[in-house]
Amino acid sequence: MTTESKGNWEDFRKEARFLENEIDTKLVSYSKVGANSTFSIISEVDSDSAPLLSTGDKMYELLSEEIEGLLKKLSQVNDRMTDISSTTSGLLTREAQHTLQRHRDILQDYSQEFKKTQNNLRSRREREELLQAVRGEIDSSKTALNRRMDLYMKEHDHIKASERLVDEQIAIAIETKENLVNQRFAFKKIQSRVNDITSRFPALNNLISKINVKKRKDSIIIGTVIGTCIFLLMMYSLR
Repeated sequence: MTTESKGNWEDFRKEARFLENEIDTKLVSYSKVGANSTFSIISEVDSDSAPLLSTGDKMYELLSEEIEGLLKKLSQVNDRMTDISSTTSGLLTREAQHTLQRHRDILQDYSQEFKKTQNNLRSRREREELLQAVRGEIDSSKTALNRRMDLYMKEHDHIKASERLVDEQIAIAIETKENLVNQRFAFKKIQSRVNDITSRFPALNNLISKINVKKRKDSIIIGTVIGTCIFLLMMYSLR
């Protein structure tokens, strides 16, 4: 093994260990973020005013991108170490094979752990979205029900008011009918009294008849005089 190849091998080993430590730290933080934060579900009504992601969502997305990038770098470093070991004579020893296999196993374990945590967090987010959607539907149903109840109450009040108005009109009609009946009875009594008086005093009845006849004659005479005057005026105006 040349000094340059050995130096490259050691550099890649150090970088691999550094990346593994970074990934391990990020995975711990990634799990904590998923366990301690609540994903924000933004409704359509608040989507214009609310931020696209909450603090927990931003941290979750940022850690996901960082871990994916670190896993990709670690995979590239492992590939470079494999290339160096296969192309450099004397480097493909049992210890080197063991080192390469250990780094591959660590990469595989971290990748599996990341996928598992990511799937768990994704499932949790989907459950929260589903629960939020159900709550939204329940709230919408309650709001619609309250509106319908308000409309029913207003309609009920309107019907009650109409019933009171109808009752008042019926009461007025009944009172008017009673008044008319009373007036009819009063007129009948007056008429019966007048008939009694005229039957008792025939001379008075004859006098009233004569007065009525004289009134009719006077009316005829006055009408004749007025007509003659009008005729004379018309004749005079035509000359």
